[in-house]
Amino acid sequence: MAAKPTTSTDLIAKPSLGQYVFTEKLGSGTYASVYKAYRKTGIREVVAIKCVLKSSLNKASTENLLTEIELLKNLKHVHIVALKDFQWDTNYIYLIMEYCSGGDLSRFIRSKRALPEHVVKRFLQQIASAMKFLWDNNVAHMDLKPQNILLTSSTSPQIKIADFGFAKHLYDGDNLHVMRGSPLYMAPEIICQGTYDNRVDLWSVGVILFECLFGKPPFASKSFKELGAKIWDEKPVEIPTGFDISDNARDLTIRLLQRQPSKRITFEEFFAHPFVDLEHIPSKHSLPAAANLVEEAVKKDQAGDYKAAIRLYCEALEFFMPAIHYEKSSQKKETLRAKVKQYMHRAEELKQIMKNNLHSSPSQVTQAVSRRPESSKSSSVNDQANKNNRNSNKDKGSNPVTSREPVKSNSASKSDSPGKSEDEALTKRPEVAEFTRSMSNETLETLLSLCEDSQELTAVLKVVNAALVEEQKENYEQCLHHYEIALGGALKLLPLEPKGKRKDLLNSQIKKWMEKAEKIKAFLDVQNLNTEDTSVQEEESENDFLSESKQCCIQ
Repeated sequence: MAAKPTTSTDLIAKPSLGQYVFTEKLGSGTYASVYKAYRKTGIREVVAIKCVLKSSLNKASTENLLTEIELLKNLKHVHIVALKDFQWDTNYIYLIMEYCSGGDLSRFIRSKRALPEHVVKRFLQQIASAMKFLWDNNVAHMDLKPQNILLTSSTSPQIKIADFGFAKHLYDGDNLHVMRGSPLYMAPEIICQGTYDNRVDLWSVGVILFECLFGKPPFASKSFKELGAKIWDEKPVEIPTGFDISDNARDLTIRLLQRQPSKRITFEEFFAHPFVDLEHIPSKHSLPAAANLVEEAVKKDQAGDYKAAIRLYCEALEFFMPAIHYEKSSQKKETLRAKVKQYMHRAEELKQIMKNNLHSSPSQVTQAVSRRPESSKSSSVNDQANKNNRNSNKDKGSNPVTSREPVKSNSASKSDSPGKSEDEALTKRPEVAEFTRSMSNETLETLLSLCEDSQELTAVLKVVNAALVEEQKENYEQCLHHYEIALGGALKLLPLEPKGKRKDLLNSQIKKWMEKAEKIKAFLDVQNLNTEDTSVQEEESENDFLSESKQCCIQ
């Protein structure tokens, strides 16, 4: 058998650097090979060394390499692979990079197929964080794909964007004409129009998101001919059926994968999208933000502003969750969870107090207020949690609402005043004819007797009665709706009333109805705010998902 012919490349010495020991080859491409290496002396730091063969470089690839070195020297971000140093010898240029032991996202997806949505969201947050940094520095990556997104480890992986060989400084209005990127992840305008800008990165992120959620990219093909046909096709990208994804994930995927750049989501919209939620990415800033919100919540709690307090407690939870994910110590995670449990218990107590106060007498409201937490000047989360727990409010006020069997009311119309629609329907119902019994109020009974000659005022009072019936059933949305209708009618009729007892009584009742409506609205605003810490379930789910290889939780 004839020997393999010798090439000029075979005669070139293998890459080597005096202060490093090269171990395994991690990968290779047209111009370069990447090796795992470690320092011979001092701290045994493991690095990845990209070895670029000088003789393989043409003018364009040389410019790309110089741009990559320049950008990586200046772009320091937690989710961008760090360039530690660069050197050269006769044959090679060496880029000494941060080593990421978890491999790339492409391999990770292939080993897992479709990823759980909460894992996808965590990865996307980190990609978006790096993209925001690039965007702020007027840099477009131009070759975003799973192969260029690295995982830092197999035990607690974070995302790192790598390979800036096609990256460019681009400013508003700048357009490019040279083809860059990988066809499977390349925005259609690069091929179909030949002119493009930094919005191609948004398309590429959309393809990555699609592949993470569904296990393959939208233009997955068996041949270049098939791929080309899909790229040139004008049909919108379709979301596969049979996958359970949230509305936010679906919305973002569709908006990123718009073929026309003008219809694609903007960078500002992308960074602000609820599925990206950059504000709540796990980071060292998460816990201080949560602590500040808790401090404000305690102040509002002490001041009796329960609605504001509940909102602040729940906003704090949105930062506590990423703080728990960011924390590496299991013991500290549990300590944080215990504190969160205390704060969320207090938020639920305040919801119950607000609900009770919808029905309470003034004396019961006073009793509830008198049991507020004492003031705490400590700004630490621990001190706040202990203080809040010692002074947790245990409101036990009774509900004075009559035990009369409630009646079911028809849905109210959204007219400004009670008239021919809802009021006539209410009037025809026989159980409403005795509505004064459910009102249980001498003032209302007196007002009703004074309104016998006014069908419009009688209709108003019947709608108020419908509100009281819904209040008994704790159907507060419908109750509020009835109050709003009644108030709309009463406020129109009040100026037309002549001076006298009926006008005075109507005026006083309007004030009470407005006060009740405001209380109900305040309660509804906070009723469904989330107070559940799901960090344990998320981490357990991630560990179960990743247990096929090495267990880890996604930071």
